[in-house]
Amino acid sequence: MWGTDSDGFARSSDVVRFIVDYAAEIEAPVYTGVEVTSLSPGEGNGGYAIETTNGPINAQHVVIATGPFQRPLIPDFGRAIPLVVYQTDTSHYRNAAELPPGSVLVVGTGNSGCQIADELLHSGLRVLLAVSRHRRGPRRYRGKDLMWWLEKLGSFDLNVDTFANRRYPPSIIHTGVNGGYDLDPRRLGNSGVRLAGRVIGASGDTLGFADNLEGLIAAADQSYEDFIQAAEKLADTLEIGSELGQVHELAPRPPLGVEGFCTLNLRDENIRTIIWANGFGYSFDWVKLPILDADGAPVQRQGVTACPGIYFLGLHWMHTFGSGILPFVGRDAAYLADHIDRLGH
Repeated sequence: MWGTDSDGFARSSDVVRFIVDYAAEIEAPVYTGVEVTSLSPGEGNGGYAIETTNGPINAQHVVIATGPFQRPLIPDFGRAIPLVVYQTDTSHYRNAAELPPGSVLVVGTGNSGCQIADELLHSGLRVLLAVSRHRRGPRRYRGKDLMWWLEKLGSFDLNVDTFANRRYPPSIIHTGVNGGYDLDPRRLGNSGVRLAGRVIGASGDTLGFADNLEGLIAAADQSYEDFIQAAEKLADTLEIGSELGQVHELAPRPPLGVEGFCTLNLRDENIRTIIWANGFGYSFDWVKLPILDADGAPVQRQGVTACPGIYFLGLHWMHTFGSGILPFVGRDAAYLADHIDRLGH
């Protein structure tokens, strides 16, 4: 448990403290503020040459653990949007006070997009939200936190190879604000946020949207019902119903007004800010090895690549749902440590 709430979100300071304490525990030589600028085959020794801002390093084994959120995905047509509209992304957004006066369009409904839209709404701003694939679930169910249920249901053990073409499902939206509460585009729409489908293009002051809003909301509604059914089945199977809170009856979904517009004029709507919250891509230009696909994504199986001694760790859905989550990444790390140890004998 980090912090004082076993079911709460860890603060950034808690995570930093955990990492610092962990480094001290294992007594590893940690170099901070050092950037790796190149990883390439070594000369003659069969190892690898790493160029850094602190000088060169030679190594037989290299674990690339730079995380999955490296480059915000901002579509090329964003450059066609007038300069009078301030554009930013989730890695640079800090709070509503830093935004220019006017309405805000948030693009994307992962956790960051929904949480930012929620914060802007509570700050009194007029918010529009371009909806993307997402799932929704209760922040707490029958007295237990969402994460408790996901772990009991084995969600963090789901293997990416169980999905066709390794296309894993979107995240379940949740928030830790004020102790945590249910959060999703449907709830935001019923609270005053204007919803639209996926942004597909821009021409001058006009944005184009896909006609897919109702389908996205319906799929997320179904994911909520699927979660409840899975939770109840688990409670019956483990015979733990008596340990849990009262069963929640699924309330009728409140009506959701959907305008169904496919174009939007930024000037007419007084949209002065666009926050791109439609995910992140990889940025491995510094890797000079044949371990990336045509899109620059790592080619690996459970972190092992085709180049002996080169590994990845901590990527989103690298092997399982838990691969990119701090409490579970240790399982993949242990697998790679054993793999490296076997090669050394």
